[in-house]
Amino acid sequence: MASSFVPPPSRKGRGAIANLESRFSEYRRESDETRHESDAAQECEVKFVTQVALENARTIISRNTSADIPFDRSINPYRGCEHGCTYCFARPTHAYLGLSPGLDFETRLYAKHNAAERLDAELRKRGYQPSLLALGANTDPYQPIEREYGITRSVLEVLERFGHPVGITTKSALVTRDIDILSRMAQRGLARVFISVGTLDAEIARKMEPRANTPPKRIEAIRKLTDAGIPTGVIVAPIVPALTDFDIERVLTTAAEAGATYAAYVMLRLPREVHDVFVEWLEANYPMRARHVMSLIEQVRDGKHNSSEFGTRMRGTGLHAELIRQRFHLAARKLGLNQARPPLRNDQFCVPAPDPSEQGSPAKQRMPQRVSTPAAEPTGKVDPQMPLF
Repeated sequence: MASSFVPPPSRKGRGAIANLESRFSEYRRESDETRHESDAAQECEVKFVTQVALENARTIISRNTSADIPFDRSINPYRGCEHGCTYCFARPTHAYLGLSPGLDFETRLYAKHNAAERLDAELRKRGYQPSLLALGANTDPYQPIEREYGITRSVLEVLERFGHPVGITTKSALVTRDIDILSRMAQRGLARVFISVGTLDAEIARKMEPRANTPPKRIEAIRKLTDAGIPTGVIVAPIVPALTDFDIERVLTTAAEAGATYAAYVMLRLPREVHDVFVEWLEANYPMRARHVMSLIEQVRDGKHNSSEFGTRMRGTGLHAELIRQRFHLAARKLGLNQARPPLRNDQFCVPAPDPSEQGSPAKQRMPQRVSTPAAEPTGKVDPQMPLF
């Protein structure tokens, strides 16, 4: 007899539906078919509140040798992200902590409170060569807890003192809080910001990115950054076939009107556990579209749901991917976007004399755990329309 089990509904203010087990977990749990309904009801009653633990980072600059990423170093002030975006490609990193890439990723967060101090030390190392440093390459540096911890701002203070170039990607209007620092750095050719806006549809954005700023607030952030003289662009990301792809031209037009001069896009990626988180969310929120969405994803991923090959993982392949590419480029050219993107400067870098009163300006020490109620130039051959910097 067919099971009458119905998946639990979406949780208010959260992206993931449930807590997937870490692939590194020693044990596996399987549901008893006869207890599905009671288990689902009990699961829905559990409240997942945000918990933040302080992490004492040993190093802060992460490096990569990816052939299709236009930077070789980045900083991630936080592990996990409270924005709760269902498609976030960083979710699998929580599995390395023995936590779930599902609800744990957006509720059990780690703040690297000594990030500025470590950055100061690493930039002072003999032989360090400056190059574009990315903020927001993994989790969002301006997620909600940044309001309390201020770690991203302390990192920017260090970069400004050293004259080090930085590129920021975020979907939070909180970045405008740091306009004072970013505008000074921009005047020296040291800063650039990209705001991620996947769609202007308020309902889709609320469900897909539950704790991120609304699209209008992100567009307003573009306006404020541009007015302050900070080079700003928009990333249409991710493009979800049959769900957000209708909005490409509208996002570009609205961002350009707000002052954006650069634009890029990324096709939806579903690596590892992200696949299950996204599919479960899609079936719970858009059951009538789910099959069509997944069918088109297969079309742009060579019959699979994900591809990790350099050069195609950000764009996809096939007829539908080519149609998206042409739509994006035609709209960007019509709006005058990407006419020029001068590299950020490395010649401003200078190691300042140590100042004990300002060593890294680390964020204020806090209790190890907080509970809140829901509420430079490219380093290799890259596509000139790559999303970051």
